[in-house]
Amino acid sequence: MEKDLMDDLFASDVRFSKIDLEEADVSFLVKFPFPMNDQSIFEKLYKETIWQHEKVVVWGKSHLQPRLTAWYGDPGRSYTYSNTVMYPLPWTNLLLSLRRELENLLEINFNSVLLNLYRNQDDRMGFHSDNEPSLGPEPAIASLSYGATRTLLFKHKRRRDLPTKHVKLTSGSLLLMKGDTQRNWNHGINKETQICGPRLNLTFRNIVK
Repeated sequence: MEKDLMDDLFASDVRFSKIDLEEADVSFLVKFPFPMNDQSIFEKLYKETIWQHEKVVVWGKSHLQPRLTAWYGDPGRSYTYSNTVMYPLPWTNLLLSLRRELENLLEINFNSVLLNLYRNQDDRMGFHSDNEPSLGPEPAIASLSYGATRTLLFKHKRRRDLPTKHVKLTSGSLLLMKGDTQRNWNHGINKETQICGPRLNLTFRNIVK
């Protein structure tokens, strides 16, 4: 029954919209097709994930990240950023299912996923690009969102003539970044000025040994 439902979902018309960013390849899907409602996915991930409150080193100083994180993946696929090394936890059944359907939809292979939990309006992510050598020269990163809507900002690394791009990441949406995106653009999430509920974000990646 579940397989039949998945076949029907992926036989339907799934349309990505291109995000207007020069020197980048970013596309957006309002609703990622999956046979579980968004709230159930959020609750299951929230409860099952082994969350960590990691420290990062910025300009020589150690800080607790303004969000919770978790790293899951294939054996040996550790991830290093900001002098923090994350070792993969074994895939849960739900994460494996999300990975499988992403790979079927996008025809891209992933071997790891970084989960971020934004607990409220004060949690955020500083501007950065996912350009670590372990991700390869032109990484494809698929970002799933569940829970409260947050705004992802894109800023070009060099060209001041290009305005900051704002993308609303609604619950159940999928953002795909490919090609030269990480080479040319930084992205981040600011604090919210209004009270905001929790949001879960999953960024599926392929770590190259």
